[in-house]
Amino acid sequence: MLKRILLFIGTNILVIATISIITSVLGLHHYLTAYGINYTQLAIFCLIWGMTGAFISLLLSKFIAKMTMGVVTINPKNATREEHFLLDIVYDLARKEGFNTLPEVGIYRSPEVNAFATGPSKNHALVAVSSGLLVKMNRGEIEAVLGHEISHIANGDMVTMTLIQGVINSFALFLSRIAAYAVSAALSRNEDRGEISYMTYSILTIIFDILFTLLGTLLVAAFSRWREYRADRGGAKLVGREKMIAALKRLQDTTEIIDHRAPSLAALKINQHSSWLELFSSHPPLEKRIARLESL
Repeated sequence: MLKRILLFIGTNILVIATISIITSVLGLHHYLTAYGINYTQLAIFCLIWGMTGAFISLLLSKFIAKMTMGVVTINPKNATREEHFLLDIVYDLARKEGFNTLPEVGIYRSPEVNAFATGPSKNHALVAVSSGLLVKMNRGEIEAVLGHEISHIANGDMVTMTLIQGVINSFALFLSRIAAYAVSAALSRNEDRGEISYMTYSILTIIFDILFTLLGTLLVAAFSRWREYRADRGGAKLVGREKMIAALKRLQDTTEIIDHRAPSLAALKINQHSSWLELFSSHPPLEKRIARLESL
């Protein structure tokens, strides 16, 4: 769990730090004037850089998932009996949610008991399950897991997560540059110089980028945990509360079986082991999720 959290945080920091280095090397400091910061230009600059990366990852999400996890999509025309079983459940749940376009369905070979949904929109989504889930769960539990994933798609969680991550990235870039300029200006006054050092400013920008990105990760993780509770309720509504509870209890017995491929996809999966670092976790502990459903 600690490894996943560190990889998740590290990925976000690396993205922001890379942006900082590129903009520094290319001298993209047009928002800096002789009179200080042009906040309008800075806001536009940060919004473009912060949102662009998030939306590129969203548009490529299905392709990345297929490549990194080895997801094999099912062709309904030549599907096996096991594949038809999976397709029938996903399609039935999608129709219940009023989908105009049925999602792609795929299987990835892994002993972990897991599933995830991804894609740039409701009409271009992918639902993937592990081979381990098909082996270890009964039909009712599989229906509940797939109901959870269909709820994610119906709620537009992939797009919402992208927007939130983009806004957090933009704010991190914006605040870090203001803080870096303030510190650079203070240092230049102390050294009796009339203008800031761009080298000092660039280094401080990277440091503050990392700090504000780390703080922003807490907000992204908090929303991710909330959407998991909401998807659990959605799955319970589609297939029944008892099936959803049974599925989560089954996941409790298999949390130690983890596929470490593509750690960036961990936040999309239904099952992620939680620990004392819950504030940085994209999923609430399974016992809390079960308790929420039992209290409904």
